[in-house]
Amino acid sequence: MAAAPFTPSNRSFLISSLITASTHGSLGLVMLRRPEAINALTLGMLEDLTRIFTEFSSDTKISMVVLQGEGARGFCAGGDIKDFHAAVSSGEHQRFLELLRLEFALDEMIANYPKPVVTMVHGLCMGGGIGLASHAPIRITTPEARFALPEARIGYSPDVGSTLLLARAPGHVGEYLALTGTSFTGADAVELGFADMMVSQDRFEEIFEALPDFDSMPAAEIAAGIEVLFGFFAASPLASQQPWIDAAFCAPTVPEIIQRLSTMRHPAAAEALAALQANSPTSLHCALGAVRAARTEDHLRSALDRELRVAEYLMYRGDLTEGIRAQVIDKDRSPRWNPSTVDPATEREINELIAGEL
Repeated sequence: MAAAPFTPSNRSFLISSLITASTHGSLGLVMLRRPEAINALTLGMLEDLTRIFTEFSSDTKISMVVLQGEGARGFCAGGDIKDFHAAVSSGEHQRFLELLRLEFALDEMIANYPKPVVTMVHGLCMGGGIGLASHAPIRITTPEARFALPEARIGYSPDVGSTLLLARAPGHVGEYLALTGTSFTGADAVELGFADMMVSQDRFEEIFEALPDFDSMPAAEIAAGIEVLFGFFAASPLASQQPWIDAAFCAPTVPEIIQRLSTMRHPAAAEALAALQANSPTSLHCALGAVRAARTEDHLRSALDRELRVAEYLMYRGDLTEGIRAQVIDKDRSPRWNPSTVDPATEREINELIAGEL
């Protein structure tokens, strides 16, 4: 089912081919409009979004901003991976880095926005989509939505402040998701702190129509009101798996996590082990270190700065281009990682990078 369309009655604020912004009374409405690519973010889209959020923040006629993704397939699949591959494989690493800086600044802007921001997630929400959706103060998801941070599969590491979200998740579920790249449901997203409530997608339009009634209220009160009127409960599938996840992923290093998983009889532990062993060993070190550092500091700007250091480190290593080639370009699903196994020397180097000493 496609996202319920907004029907703004006032004025068009800015329209581009891939982003639409408009107003409906005191609401500022922003729509990602690249449905054929599940709204994957390009540099131009990030520039448009930054400009729109900046202008809405100072527009006294706007009291609340709503962000949604067009199309049946999902809210946002993250950054455009093919663009990343083109930049890194052609030696334009700094262009990739500047895009990330812009994206991270936008995520931080949404997290600290002076007006309530409502994000409405349906379908797929990955990587950069989580950055847009899950740092907002009012985060709505459907139970059928699928969230994912699969960066380790392509030789990269979770970014857009997601390492902080993962660090805040119960127990060691954050490490599990970062290292395996396993997707999770809308119910899981609420349990883990990536969303505030679940709402059936067929009620999105009702929420939109009700939002003016919450005008001038604090974000927390708006969220509570929406949940009372439209929300419902569903159990988190991941919550029941936390005992074995914590037992394995509390281990201090990647090799020890792998060792613990290899001795477990739980079927899901075997699946997690297979996922880890298929992912980039270098990415596993980065993801584990970044999540645990974020847990220690519990600060978004610090997490973003750390993620940017990790991104710059990884973009000069072959695993990123090889991972994108294997998963997105050629789709042979057979990446040739270098190093091909968990390497203690690489782990030491990454620990220094995470600590800001490299």
